[in-house]
Amino acid sequence: MNGSDSPGGSGGGLKIVLLAVAGLYILASLYLLFDMRGRIGTLEAFQATSSAAQKQLTERMESADARMKATLEALEEKLGITEKELEARTAELQRAQKAQAASLRQEQKAQMEAVSGQVESVKTEVGGVKTEVATTRTELEATKEKLERTIGDLGIQSGLIAKTREEVDELRRRGERNYYDFTLIKGQKPTPVATVSLQLKKADAKKSKFTLNVIADDRTIEKKDRTMLEPLQFYTGKDRQLYELVVFTVDKNKVVGYLSTPKGHIAKAQ
Repeated sequence: MNGSDSPGGSGGGLKIVLLAVAGLYILASLYLLFDMRGRIGTLEAFQATSSAAQKQLTERMESADARMKATLEALEEKLGITEKELEARTAELQRAQKAQAASLRQEQKAQMEAVSGQVESVKTEVGGVKTEVATTRTELEATKEKLERTIGDLGIQSGLIAKTREEVDELRRRGERNYYDFTLIKGQKPTPVATVSLQLKKADAKKSKFTLNVIADDRTIEKKDRTMLEPLQFYTGKDRQLYELVVFTVDKNKVVGYLSTPKGHIAKAQ
């Protein structure tokens, strides 16, 4: 028998194989163990990194929340001030509007009072005018009643006789004849009146008498010692028109009166 075929030799080889297998198992286990530790370390490192990132994110979020909160508080404070300012401005505007409205009412009241005063003044003036018109009308009626006819110094029925300038104006308004006022002063040259000339020679205020000359148609007609309000008559012109003169005021060395001539008679004063 060979030595390799003996039981002792077979057992040694098996042992070697078992030892080899055990060694491989140990090596594999060690590899797996080291690999597991590496993975665990990697996982732990990743977890640590994730925790740090999460912590940083949390801090950022907290910081952002703080900033947002501060911003909101600032905005709330700003908005609060604006509302106060708005309320104050609104109150100020309301006061200004009330003051303006009160001023406008006062101004309108003053204007209304002024207008009312003017209206009352106008009413008063109108009333005064009406009164004056009524008075004037009454005076005119009275003047008309005072006007009268009489016989002239030539024995001819005269026209209406005026005793004042107002009555002379009334005669003018009637338009029946022409009327010319005159004032004669003693000692003066003949005064032209209408188509004739008149010259005062004497005036007696106490007796209301006077003497005057009428110059007409190149001749002189003396009216001597005539009485105030006496119609003095004379004829003149180619067609021999009847003229009348009346003296209604006799003063010392002066007389005032009027000359009455027919309508349409025009001639050059003497």
